[in-house]
Amino acid sequence: MAAAIALGERGRGRTAPNPNVGCILVRDGRVVGRGWTQPGGRPHAEAMALAQAGEAARGATAYVSLEPCAHPSPRGPACAPTLAKTGIARAVIALTDPDPRTNGRGIALLRDSGIEVVSGIGAAEARASMSGFLSRIALNRPQVTLKLATSLDGCIARANGESRWITGAPARAHAHLERARHDAILVGRGTFEADRPQLDVRLEGLRDRSPQRLLLSGTVAPPPGWRVLPDPAAVVGLEQTNHLLIEGGAKTASAFLAADLVDRMLLYRAPILIGDGRHALGDIGLAHLADAHGRWRLTDTRMLGSDRMESYERVRG
Repeated sequence: MAAAIALGERGRGRTAPNPNVGCILVRDGRVVGRGWTQPGGRPHAEAMALAQAGEAARGATAYVSLEPCAHPSPRGPACAPTLAKTGIARAVIALTDPDPRTNGRGIALLRDSGIEVVSGIGAAEARASMSGFLSRIALNRPQVTLKLATSLDGCIARANGESRWITGAPARAHAHLERARHDAILVGRGTFEADRPQLDVRLEGLRDRSPQRLLLSGTVAPPPGWRVLPDPAAVVGLEQTNHLLIEGGAKTASAFLAADLVDRMLLYRAPILIGDGRHALGDIGLAHLADAHGRWRLTDTRMLGSDRMESYERVRG
């Protein structure tokens, strides 16, 4: 299952509105088929694995990170009945699909076809991998990640606006990898007008995975190749987006935090002091210091050259 989830990660940021699913077919102790959801959401992971396995799929065990779909679609056949027709013997599934069109129907169809089904294996890892899709189904919006690159004293630039570069090359490369894992990336009008950022992915082999560019502004007309959102609340119902990355600036970051629309924070902290600089955040609507505690949980930390990366998740009830 861990390998199936890892395969699904290959599609992250490219499969919306579909989930980034991974599938592995194993027969007689040997992998006979592998697949992951392709760009645009089709073909599905199961279809890719079955095509690779061919006749070897009969009697195999399918390891799938999400319940195979059971609802009809004009874009292709449903995966649960397709798996059943190929004669797999067993299905191991990490998560039940929360999409109401399937939600348990895929598992029921497999079992009614005489296929043994085991579910819940690797559920936490699969949930983390497909967090954007799960957020869109549950909240009608993408998972929102806020990226901040700061000095030790919490500045994102000198007082005159100079910000290149606070962090070193390894941290910047990691940030570009994160871009490749998101469907869309957003900046505020101030950052757009000051820097005219490209917001592309500049890693060899991943340049074609640059996300859609979004601009937060209530007044600016959309520049060519950009889409404008009038306010943070506009992420609700945002189409074709499972994962949204916010990169700046301070007003935009503060606005999303004040609206409690940030699910994940990526903090890159450089071992430098700036002093009289521009702070990473402004007013985020905090009424009492006690309200700041217990809201964020550290999920990952690592050194990237001389910089430290910390990942936090919003703790929600």
